[in-house]
Amino acid sequence: MNATLRCFGLVVLGLACVYAAPVSAQLYPTRSVQIVVPFPTGGATDVTSRVLAQGLTEHMGQSVVVINRPGGSATIGMNSVAKAKPDGYTLGVASLSFVANPPFMVGKMPFDTEKDLVPVSLIATVPLVMVIYPGVPAKTVKEFVALAKAKPGTLNYSSVGVASSGHLAMELFESLTGTKLTHVAYNTSPTPPVVAGEAQALISPVTANQAFIKSGRLVALGVTTAKRVPTLPDVPTIAEAGVPGFEMFEWVGLVAPTGTPNAVIDQLHQAIVKAVAEPEVKKGIENAGGLVWGSTPAELAAHIKKELATWNKIGAEIQARDAAANK
Repeated sequence: MNATLRCFGLVVLGLACVYAAPVSAQLYPTRSVQIVVPFPTGGATDVTSRVLAQGLTEHMGQSVVVINRPGGSATIGMNSVAKAKPDGYTLGVASLSFVANPPFMVGKMPFDTEKDLVPVSLIATVPLVMVIYPGVPAKTVKEFVALAKAKPGTLNYSSVGVASSGHLAMELFESLTGTKLTHVAYNTSPTPPVVAGEAQALISPVTANQAFIKSGRLVALGVTTAKRVPTLPDVPTIAEAGVPGFEMFEWVGLVAPTGTPNAVIDQLHQAIVKAVAEPEVKKGIENAGGLVWGSTPAELAAHIKKELATWNKIGAEIQARDAAANK
């Protein structure tokens, strides 16, 4: 009898071990989940994340809160996510800076972009537009390229800093067109300096420039996406306007610490798909300038891999250029 009971106990113990992981995943989440945004409050990425958090709260049965940890070109906040316990309760918002930082911060990255964080879902993409000061003697991309080649280094473009979407987009533009422009970083919005004629061009989100374009205070040369943007239907893509292969946009994705159970990642992905399908969530993201996605983890992984290849190449070109200039 005792032997029988012992055997029965071992069977129960074995079953408990086998089903422990699935059961814990099924119970997720049992408390609030935090999403770390590595930028200050108020920006498009922050707004998009907060709209998503509201939608996830409804679909996950627990509160999902946004924590802003800006600084270090987004590395401070993302490092806190990379070092967090991989249990699904600390998530991070990845963006263009997430993949652009490694080649621009060699030796300074506190975490490994590919090894320390795993993708959950691409939430939204944000189309950008290239605009110029009306006084610049160019009305098309081809004319701007011709002017830049005729006067290398004399045309300035504004951005909010190194590795920002505006800086990266212009570096890609220079790489594909063989032009040389001068980068001027501003601590505030880079649009007013171009409106005032202090700088001649910039690339930034459509929503930040749309009113200036419609009033004629800025001239739109092209949008950065592969397809035209519905809110600017008459503005061509930069690719169709004369720069084949040009495609670039800001984006918002959700990642988790490496080691987070696959079952939890799948549950998060399913909740995201349901959340972004809600009319209020979709409208909120679109009002922030984004186009809703809700991709699979594999699709976000492929996107990150492609982005890393692009910006590693651009980063290498910049380093070679700077090295040549310092000789």
